Amino acid sequence: MHSSPDARVYRGVLLGLGGIARSGHLPAFQSDPKVASRLRIVGIVEEAMSAPSTFLGIPLLSRPEQLADLGPIDFVDICTPTASHLELSLWGLSQGYHVLCEKPVAVNRAEAATLAAAAHEAGRVVMPCHQYRFNPVWLRVKRWLDEGVIGRWHLAEFRVYRLAADPGAGRDDVPWRGRRAAGRGGVLLDHGTHLVYELLDVAGPPQAVRAWTGRLRHGGYDVEDTAQLVFSYPDRMATMFLTWAARRRETEIRFIGERGSITWSGGILTLEQGGQMESFDHTADLDKSAYATWFAGLFHDFATTLDSGDRARPMADIAQVAAVLEASYAAVA
Repeated sequence: MHSSPDARVYRGVLLGLGGIARSGHLPAFQSDPKVASRLRIVGIVEEAMSAPSTFLGIPLLSRPEQLADLGPIDFVDICTPTASHLELSLWGLSQGYHVLCEKPVAVNRAEAATLAAAAHEAGRVVMPCHQYRFNPVWLRVKRWLDEGVIGRWHLAEFRVYRLAADPGAGRDDVPWRGRRAAGRGGVLLDHGTHLVYELLDVAGPPQAVRAWTGRLRHGGYDVEDTAQLVFSYPDRMATMFLTWAARRRETEIRFIGERGSITWSGGILTLEQGGQMESFDHTADLDKSAYATWFAGLFHDFATTLDSGDRARPMADIAQVAAVLEASYAAVA
């Protein structure tokens, strides 16, 4: 008798033990029963460690070559700075592993094509960590848009204010996200990637992109700390403003349609229809302590994708985001 695909447990290894691995990935793998029953982390590679040890009971290795000591491996989860994503993804595929990778996996169409060819040759899945799709607030916004609750929408606005680049687990004066050598780009590439795939999910690829980027406050960074983008469509438009140069942390997303509007400001989500307002408090869902639940949704999707062998969907996701990122930076030049 063959066991159900749901019974399959995939063995994986984390590459990198920075802030996102500690605060998002590992808690989701270990604390969510649905994920823990499908995906098991059996090792962590952190090259900064001087000698193999353990972390939360998981073997901690200093070199990828040591993975052979862990037995069969099904996937690698790449939690390293952006500059290493493509190289490590290609390495993982060359070893016959499926790949789960922090965003952005590819930053232009050429990189996405290289990755797609390698994944096809290896017959393996490459999935980006687009965990904001599983944010409860965004799920509700997308459902309202899909159901036409505000009619056909014609204007979308995304605004993200932060005081600085996320320092991760580091203690350097300039975080790795503020250095081109490690981050490859600034706020547009880092936080902007999340907004791009959210927009693509509800609007599809834009006809054109206009963009401005600059460094307004953080002179120690060699990447942009602020970006403004305009996405053009035949019958709608979207704007994005992202900055690491704010005085306080704020997030606001708004969709305006023929019969109403949706506004997500801080932890409050408001639906306006015909002048009638209804608000929902999602403050608890947006607390940093809840981020692991977003990753849990993503990781369970990863497990079911491995079951099905559907390589096309996540690769198309990577390619579409890469194309928009490339067009955005090209529009600045």
